[in-house]
Amino acid sequence: MKTGQRVAAASMAISGALAVVKLIAGIKGHSTSVVADGLESASDVFASGFVLLGLTLAAKPADEDHPYGHGRIEILTGLLIGLGLSAGGALICYGSVARLGHPEAAAVAGYVVWPLLLSLAAKSALTFYKFRYARRLKSDSLKADAWNDFMDTISATAALIAVGLSLADPKRFADADSYGGLVVGLIVICVGVKVAHDTAMQLMDTMPEEDLMHQIRVAASSVPGVRGVEKCYARKTGLRYHVDLHLEVDGAMTVRQSHELAHKVKLHVMQTLDWVADVLVHVEPAG
Repeated sequence: MKTGQRVAAASMAISGALAVVKLIAGIKGHSTSVVADGLESASDVFASGFVLLGLTLAAKPADEDHPYGHGRIEILTGLLIGLGLSAGGALICYGSVARLGHPEAAAVAGYVVWPLLLSLAAKSALTFYKFRYARRLKSDSLKADAWNDFMDTISATAALIAVGLSLADPKRFADADSYGGLVVGLIVICVGVKVAHDTAMQLMDTMPEEDLMHQIRVAASSVPGVRGVEKCYARKTGLRYHVDLHLEVDGAMTVRQSHELAHKVKLHVMQTLDWVADVLVHVEPAG
């Protein structure tokens, strides 16, 4: 199993365990915010499952019907995660608002704090490793899942504050626990919208950041015979980019010579930049 898939599988196991612990503790301990955070962790299991599926399908080689490969399945997975998180957050908000003014008859139990602290520690570690491997693999779905885990740390903190207020003064802060659940839901919606927006931009062939484009231009220009790079475009197709280059060369070159130079540029860019999957080169006379 590849690195990204191992990270997603480990995340599913950890999120599943946290969800079970928080849901049981929240229900038995009469805490709306802990139940909400448990439901959020349960949604993480499905999110990581989508990541695992997307990375697996995206690894399939190109075929006759998909000459650019299956990489965009991985980006589409990130979009689905964002939409799913937004829907889940809306449901959490609805349930929390419905409980406002109708606090639990029994007081919130003090032990519900421990699952939240455990979740905070585990999700902080997952966030660090997922962002690290998302940058290394240039994976949009893994990055989306990392943002999901980062927001989990924020939601766990909000739930801790809500539970703390309820425990400190149950009468004065009778609705604090429900408001905590509402905050958790809003956080989930925000991260869902962000993830959906970022991945939608990738599906719309948004150009990569300027630093990456500069690296492509430098690599292409370093090949002997290239007079300049007139145009340079790139679009992401999964974990890597497909590049279109317009090279300026000596106008006196033969067709064969310009073709050989274009081939050298293509190979050099792909060998120099491992995040480039393919390069399409158009040659035109300099000046």
